[in-house]
Amino acid sequence: MTDSRLLLGPGPSNPYPEVMEALGRPVLGHLDPEFLAVFDETCERLRRAFQTANALTLPVSGTGSAGMEACLVNLLEPGDAAIVGVNGVFGGRLAEIATRCGATVIRVEAPWGRPIDPDDLLAAQRRAPGARLVATVHAETSTGVENPLAPLAALADTDTLLVVDAVTSLGGIPLDVDSWRIDACYSGTQKCLGVPPGLAPVTFSARAAERIRTRATPPQSWYLDLGLVGAYQSERRYHHTLPISMIYALHAGLGVLLDEGLDAAWARHRAAAERLYAALPSLGFEFLVDESHRLPELTTAFLPPGLDDAVARSRLLDDHGIEVGGGLGEFAGRLWRIGLMGHNARPEVVDRLVEAIRTLI
Repeated sequence: MTDSRLLLGPGPSNPYPEVMEALGRPVLGHLDPEFLAVFDETCERLRRAFQTANALTLPVSGTGSAGMEACLVNLLEPGDAAIVGVNGVFGGRLAEIATRCGATVIRVEAPWGRPIDPDDLLAAQRRAPGARLVATVHAETSTGVENPLAPLAALADTDTLLVVDAVTSLGGIPLDVDSWRIDACYSGTQKCLGVPPGLAPVTFSARAAERIRTRATPPQSWYLDLGLVGAYQSERRYHHTLPISMIYALHAGLGVLLDEGLDAAWARHRAAAERLYAALPSLGFEFLVDESHRLPELTTAFLPPGLDDAVARSRLLDDHGIEVGGGLGEFAGRLWRIGLMGHNARPEVVDRLVEAIRTLI
């Protein structure tokens, strides 16, 4: 084992030092008043990070996929229609979970590497005005594409809820839950928040919370039932034992983010990405995504001719202690997914990676 890995794949990223220190705090009971104060402050910090006033905002026990499932199992019932944007792995996963909830899924697709046109999602809702929700991925981690969200605020004037995957976007690029009128949004700790994997921040608008309260059947998941989990937050009603140390870690990571300021954190991620963008072409890499929709925190680039994916990534890991991600689906073996997230979105990290790649070419 080594403590010097530089994690530059699609996640997890290296945590902030303040987060690692927080993980060493003494463990308290999940109903201890001292812990509850930390929990409540963590929820308030999440509201500031999501840019929302939503009361139902909290970390779900589990990774980002637990947040995805929590949103869908709480908002969908069998027979509902769900419109899902799919232009990568995680849009496809949204569609799969919605199907397992018993929903009729209407897929709105775009080619991998290209964004979903929000007008296509809005048009699908007009054709199916009774759809329970529209779900889309803000930052598609499988391809490095940012899908535009702001135009989807128009859904708030309909009966259809807007659900957003912000697993790779929260803390890395602008995300404004209230201004964009997002009804349910989920993220993960292990990306731009600079915290180890283990929690999924979620937030629900008032009308989404009302949907949870008035649904005709209980959610298919007891563990992820936000009516029950939310009662712990609002009434201190026991549901399950929270991962105490992970709450400490998230509290600390959010503290780092908010002390820096959202605008400054977004600018830091952008500056690190632009430093990488400037270097990769000279090394023979070609970008998958047009710069207008390219995620600063997750860059996808085709390998130079003659560079073997598996061999090169093994050498990066073994010789330099650097992990990058490989391509998925049709891009497997052809491109890298390079993450510059949270604590790793720094110029010296980019320089270390670039110098390591030079030894492979």
